This record gives sequence, C-alpha cells and structure tokens, in this order.
Amino acid sequence: MNMPFLIGERLYLRPLSIQDAEGNYPAWLNDEYICRYSEHHVTPYTREMAREYIQNLALSSDRIFLAIIDKQSDTHIGNIALSAISNLHRSAEFSLMIGEREFHSRGLAKEASLLMLQHGFASMNLHRIFCGTMHSNLPMQKLALSLGMQEEGRVRDEVYKDGKYHDTYRYSILKDEFFETFSHLQQGL
Repeated sequence: MNMPFLIGERLYLRPLSIQDAEGNYPAWLNDEYICRYSEHHVTPYTREMAREYIQNLALSSDRIFLAIIDKQSDTHIGNIALSAISNLHRSAEFSLMIGEREFHSRGLAKEASLLMLQHGFASMNLHRIFCGTMHSNLPMQKLALSLGMQEEGRVRDEVYKDGKYHDTYRYSILKDEFFETFSHLQQGL
C-alpha cells in the first residue's frame, strides 16, 4: 500500500491504490444508504470502473483524491478530495465519503476534513475551499459548519435523485477564516 500523506490522531490520508478497487470501495458506491445524499448509486459501479478511475487520478492535475485510513485497524474507511482546483482563483471543491458504516458518528469525517483543509490552505496556498450538499444531508451541513464554513446559498432543484429534484446548499471557507478558527493548525505560513 501507499505511504501516509497526511497524518492525524486517529487516521491518515494516503493516495488511492489499485488494491483499493479490490476492497470495499466499489461497494460503497453501490450502497443505497451510503449514497443517499450523493449523486452516486444511479448506475452500478464495478471494480473495473474503480480501477480505471484510480489509474486516471495520476493523470489529473486539478484534484487530490485520498483514501481515509483508520490507524488502529489500517482499514480503508472512506475517501476525501479537493477537486476543481483552480490555480488562478486559488480555490477548490471539497468532498468526502465515509463508506464503512461502523466508522460513522465517530468524528472521523471532521478529523479527515481538517487534515485536508489545512493541507489545502497551508501547503497549496488556496484562498477558498467550498462544498455543496443536498438539502436533506444534515450530517454534511453540520460538518461544514463545524469546519467554520459559511452557508453561501441554495441552488434550487440542482440534483435529480430517487424520482425527484433536490435543492443543494453551498458552503465555503476562506484561508484566513480557517486559521482564525483553527489557529492551532497554522503551520508553515
């Protein structure tokens, strides 16, 4: 497996590897419960699709897509990403998924998110990180607010899923706001 890239207290983040396609990762995208708030689980997701996606990650310069690994069990529990990275605007879109159900509600999403946001602001010199989530995704809305993000607005009927349209809420945080809220994480600036 790949070496840790970002290390937290209870987890670490590392690049996805082809071996991840042989684990539970593809099953997460076929799990109706795990994908209930995302645009996944619309078409079946195969191991071959996962392998191809992971191979193509190396060719992309506008995203960082990492596996979330529980330190204690060395289990791949989810994925986290900064995508649509704009060097001109110094911005990126944040997303994450905790795919292993037994790791839900343990604060691991917040720990992984703080590692990724700190990296985006301190190491990549991003100015703004944003995310969007379906109006019914209360856990992600709570996470965004706990990360110091501010709600920017609502996009009406943006996502079609399960036979109906869903509004999306948008959140963002600026570099100065992040380090003001999490001053203990300010390193290398």
